[in-house]
Amino acid sequence: MKFAILLFNQNLIMLFYLLIGYFLMRRKLVGLQGSSDIARLLLYIVMPTAILNSYQTTFTMEKLKALGISFSAAALALFLSILLSRLFFSADQATERFGAAFSNAGFIGIPLVQMTFGNEAVFYVSSFVALLNILQWTYGVMLLTGDRKYLSFQKIRTNPIVLSFLGGLLLFILPFSLPEIISGPIRTLASMNGPLAMIVLGTYLAQIPLRSLWRDRTAYKCTFVRLIVIPLFTMLLFLLLPADLHTLKLTILIAASAPVGSNVAIFAQLYDQDYVGAVREVCLSTLLCIVTLPLLIGIADCIL
Repeated sequence: MKFAILLFNQNLIMLFYLLIGYFLMRRKLVGLQGSSDIARLLLYIVMPTAILNSYQTTFTMEKLKALGISFSAAALALFLSILLSRLFFSADQATERFGAAFSNAGFIGIPLVQMTFGNEAVFYVSSFVALLNILQWTYGVMLLTGDRKYLSFQKIRTNPIVLSFLGGLLLFILPFSLPEIISGPIRTLASMNGPLAMIVLGTYLAQIPLRSLWRDRTAYKCTFVRLIVIPLFTMLLFLLLPADLHTLKLTILIAASAPVGSNVAIFAQLYDQDYVGAVREVCLSTLLCIVTLPLLIGIADCIL
């Protein structure tokens, strides 16, 4: 249960950062534009550097094999979550299908894995984040718009997360290391991922009445599927993987057990869907995952 305790402590730290964002927005020290700017900073700079930083490690065939396994495990977990989201929500509940299927693996999963298992574990979870982004920008947008044109390579080839994943792979394979003048800033920027991500989520929380957060039945259902149903089925799936992949399975499971991804709110607003409902689902699941995620990882630590 040591990982459960560690995760709970890290979640409390993340909650502290969330409250900072909430305070800044409520006191009008940060506005909607400022919140959006921080989110863009995260997407285009901080998250990519966190992924790049995880690949600054010595190449070995064992690590390459583990990376391949983590990619396969991530693909299985993501397709399972898509399937379950379709079983629990109808076609006209596109926002809920999107929210339940795609976790906040980048903003919350990576920082929690980083703080719990160290930078090397981000090396494994980066596969999940890259695949998640590909699916969000293709299948996810198709869900919200009903337009199949988004199922194209054109929409993902410039995605910063995908590019950083490919760049990180190249750095890992090539027989040289980045000079300190470059790797130092990358490490510093990567360490900003957790605090900035939670500050942004805090600004989202400040934009809705707190009472409405606890009265939305659809938000509860989406949260239940995202935080309980999908992680439990993912855990059962991972029982089929070899026992010596214990840490790898836990890192992927943390990403798969993270709350509703904040991108659902961004995309819902962009494509004229239920933006307010999406924000409720993001915020409610983020608050409740403080309890659910450590419990599930504690169980997984005992059985996987």
